[in-house]
Amino acid sequence: MDRPPIPAALPPAHGGDAADAAKHGKKRGSYNCGRCGLPKKGHNCTVKTLASTADATPDSSLSVVSVPSAAAPSLRKPSSNLRRALSFDDLDERLPVVDRSEPDEEVDSDVFDETDPDLDLDADACGLPARLLWEVMRRLPPPGLLSAAKVCKGWRDTAKRMWRAAEELKIRVPANVPVGFVASMLQKCPGIVRLSLRMESDFDSTMLACIAFSCPNLECMEILTFDTATIRINGDELGRFVADKKSLKSLKMEGCSNLGGFVLCSSSLSTLWLSDLHSLSKMVFNCPQLREVSLEFSCQENDSTDLKTMIEGLGRSCLRLQNIHIASIWLSHSAVLALTAAQLRGLRMLSLVLGSEITDASVAAIASSYPNLELLDLSGSGISDSGISMICNVFPDTLTRLLLALCPNVTSSGIQFATFQLPHLEIMDCGMTICDPNMQNPTADENNCKLQKTSASNVHFTNQKLIIKHSRLKKLSLWGCTGLDALYLNCPRLIDLNLNSCSNLHPGRLLLQCPNLENVHASGCQDMLIGAIQSQVHDASADMENHSPSKRLPDGSKRIRVPHLLSEESPEPEKKRRRIERQLCNVLLD
Repeated sequence: MDRPPIPAALPPAHGGDAADAAKHGKKRGSYNCGRCGLPKKGHNCTVKTLASTADATPDSSLSVVSVPSAAAPSLRKPSSNLRRALSFDDLDERLPVVDRSEPDEEVDSDVFDETDPDLDLDADACGLPARLLWEVMRRLPPPGLLSAAKVCKGWRDTAKRMWRAAEELKIRVPANVPVGFVASMLQKCPGIVRLSLRMESDFDSTMLACIAFSCPNLECMEILTFDTATIRINGDELGRFVADKKSLKSLKMEGCSNLGGFVLCSSSLSTLWLSDLHSLSKMVFNCPQLREVSLEFSCQENDSTDLKTMIEGLGRSCLRLQNIHIASIWLSHSAVLALTAAQLRGLRMLSLVLGSEITDASVAAIASSYPNLELLDLSGSGISDSGISMICNVFPDTLTRLLLALCPNVTSSGIQFATFQLPHLEIMDCGMTICDPNMQNPTADENNCKLQKTSASNVHFTNQKLIIKHSRLKKLSLWGCTGLDALYLNCPRLIDLNLNSCSNLHPGRLLLQCPNLENVHASGCQDMLIGAIQSQVHDASADMENHSPSKRLPDGSKRIRVPHLLSEESPEPEKKRRRIERQLCNVLLD
């Protein structure tokens, strides 16, 4: 009687008796070693299965692909370091650089070429079924995947399918690397949807054409520049690229000082970030699906960009805008009036940064036109406490993020009034608002010369105190507030407090009643103030860690705390007790 066949999905057994093996026939594998290629007879292989022992990443897609180099350069500071309010709540984390230790010649060659026809192994010949091998290799970092492709033909085919299935690719391109290397990487991943390039060399039209040819289904593209690298393409080349990519939804580029002007026409583009813009002759947006725009201009005195005309055109053609971020020292009240005349009904986030000519009248125009704002960033503006009062009267039920850094006309009274009148506020930035004019703040940006002159021309009262009691505030930034003398915080949900360079804050006039505080930034503060901060946050942690059970006296009149070792009753199970443990607060000094 014939035995039922073994299902194909199950791997073959590694043992069995000799009679059964003789009846069904022995399945022989390759006569050569699957690792080094030598004959198996009398051979003990010492080659490891994977040449790379890098940590595996949990992402299903390939997240980081580094460019090999003889000496791996460290990741440099980006050229554009202006904070975007649109991403204030999300940390701009720089991805780790994964460098390979193998020579350049091995990387430039195609690792998928079948160089050894004798290596003929099944997908599960090494004890790994095809599905399990896929799950293992999809967790390998790109250098490990390149090394695994050299093991055998089966692993080479699986790695090749892995590259083809990748949807996200992030490449760091060091200086003096030819375009052909980037082209070879892109050709391995024809299904790329999200592409990020960290350029340490110039980005030119050849690189842009390579991306356009190799990534037909591209939806998101991000180009970051480091050191002296710049984007050398002009506005016409950028416009043709955007028009040809019918599926492009997000475009983020740094170092766009050579554009000169552009005309963007796209029916799919929804997010546009451009930085380091300078002297644009024309800016035309024909993007009906655009919902988020961020335009950062270089801080140069000879910038001839007409911001009023640009904002008027943006409001006419992009009616679905929800988030707007514009950073320029030439922002004025007329530009704000052009924005309010656009009547963008869906606007939720508005960030107008570095405009020292934006006044309380500008705040009144914004408040009357867009009463549903959730984020308002007027950092570097000339508004005063009267403008804050108008903000509080119009946005008490919607505003959750208010950023007023580098506003020299704002006092501690205005900040206290804002925290009292805005109950839904979660993030507030008041850096360098309460400043001592006789002190030069080390955290000031050297490039913002115009802002420094404005700050010096407004003499503030020193020794100001700030009292904030808020039930929802999570992040508070008071960096560079050299005129702050006393600080009292009662914020149960506060997790991040920035006191960098608060050099005049008195240690005896600091009170932090914030039980959930996780990080306190105290770089540039006095040693006594740092000690007071550490003492208060550690005392709060010790109070939270008292887990002794409560027990009544025999007459039931008073509760006392009894340690578990002295209590006759066994302690309650962990799942029945209220979890009051929390992470200790970190005092960051760097």
